[in-house]
Amino acid sequence: MRLRALLETEALGLRLLGGEGELDRTVRGVMTTDLRDPSRYLSGGELVLTGLAWRRNSADSEPFVRILAGAGVAGLAAGEAELQAIPDDLVSACVRNRLPLFAVNEDVAFATITEYVVRQVSGERAGDLAAVVDRHRRLMTSGPAGGGPDVVLDLLTTDLDLRAWVLSPTGRQIAGAGEPLAPGVCAALAGEHLAAVRTGRRGPHRISIQGITYSLFPIRGHGRGAAGPGARDVRETVLSDWLLAVEADAGDWPAERLDLLQGVTQLIAVERDRRDAARTVRRRLAQEVLELVQTGAPPAEIAARLRVAAPVLLPGLGAAPHWQVVVARVDWENGDIPGGPVAQSLLEEILVDPSLSGPEPSDRIAVAHAGDEAIALVPLPSLSGDAGEDKGPDSALHADELLAVVRDPLAAGLADDGRLTLGVSAAVHSAEGLRGALEEARHARRVAAARPGRVCAAGHHELASHVLLLPFVPDDVRRAFTARLLDPLRDYDRRHRAELIPTLEAFLDCDGSWTRCATRLHLHVNTLRYRVGRIEQLTARDLSRLEDKLDFFLALRMS
Repeated sequence: MRLRALLETEALGLRLLGGEGELDRTVRGVMTTDLRDPSRYLSGGELVLTGLAWRRNSADSEPFVRILAGAGVAGLAAGEAELQAIPDDLVSACVRNRLPLFAVNEDVAFATITEYVVRQVSGERAGDLAAVVDRHRRLMTSGPAGGGPDVVLDLLTTDLDLRAWVLSPTGRQIAGAGEPLAPGVCAALAGEHLAAVRTGRRGPHRISIQGITYSLFPIRGHGRGAAGPGARDVRETVLSDWLLAVEADAGDWPAERLDLLQGVTQLIAVERDRRDAARTVRRRLAQEVLELVQTGAPPAEIAARLRVAAPVLLPGLGAAPHWQVVVARVDWENGDIPGGPVAQSLLEEILVDPSLSGPEPSDRIAVAHAGDEAIALVPLPSLSGDAGEDKGPDSALHADELLAVVRDPLAAGLADDGRLTLGVSAAVHSAEGLRGALEEARHARRVAAARPGRVCAAGHHELASHVLLLPFVPDDVRRAFTARLLDPLRDYDRRHRAELIPTLEAFLDCDGSWTRCATRLHLHVNTLRYRVGRIEQLTARDLSRLEDKLDFFLALRMS
């Protein structure tokens, strides 16, 4: 915006007192000050507004104007409210230093001028940035990306003073301008975004965390949930789409700025699609190995395929000494959406290792899908001893750790009609062990499926437990078994509020110790003995017998 435009805007009520030949200067901002030396707050191009409180006598005008001229400000606007008229010494100083000077009528508030300038400058910056974004979009669409999402996020910061981050649906930070967000903030933003998408709320979605407002914009690649004929169900994309989090409240943004941010998301979506394409080779390798394992191919043939896969997944290592298998499944209540592709994208995100270098931090992950399952083949480098001997894998995956950070965001995305279950095998060191590892991971996932909750996982170490048997008991048998043992207790609790079920759970958890159980429940031992006696009377069981204790334990686990 030029100074001339300010003079021509009647609503601002500006009168030019000097500097007519400098009216084509560009205004890049506005600042109000009454400091005698405001230089530390000036960066050049500002329209400075002043009420003249800094001026004590005529000798003060020249130093003040010199400071402004030296800082490269666009012009000076002085208010008439304090002195009724602009002093001649200030006019003369501005003429000598070639600094345009305006008089501001006492009826016009500085806030009115500030708002006008900020609105005009922001709009022009947005237009300039939109042109830059469009240029980057064309470059990224026609060839390899030249820096990824960080480039355009840096533009948002430098040109519009907007801090922004690109996050995955699990809350992993993919790109950002400035300081990275705290993991807890990332998880909260991802959870809010997924919940908003599942409920169909229109974006951008807004959330305040620790007093800071963020606006969330979905990033959808080609074919990802686009509106119109052939549009995909939101459940097919919600767990794989990225999001753009901007530290600002977009609720009162003009349409031009919202359009600009939509353009930014489209630009980043190009990078999202590029990374998806880069996973094609790893997915194909996993699919080939999986097919060999499931069809019972000779170990030598599987080993040969693993030797091809290892350099792609672990560049520079040669061959992976150990492998681990992870199986995931996404189930929707109505079952009308294929779960395999959704689970594949989600498992690739969950297994990302951000400690690896390179443009894509999940280089070590190869995920295939078969039916409704997604199956990941994870190579594990070994921890070598002093003599170079193999001491086993040094980075084995653990089921609980995989879901610790991402459980809440994913539960929001699954809402009330989806479930994610995941199983992890032990590490194996040869092709002969892969078939067993696959079955182990599948069994572990079934154990996870028998647990309550939207997001559940189990590891190989849990397969030595009696819990392994529970997922294989037919549903009608489980229902009949638990009803026979627990329904009499539930009915009694409903009628008398006796809390027999919680008492039974605590008694078994304390290994039948009267003292420990009474302490846990804050009861007198005699009250506990009365409740246990009532349980035995209602069920015709004896809680001093191991067989009856085990039956009650299994019934509670299956209920």
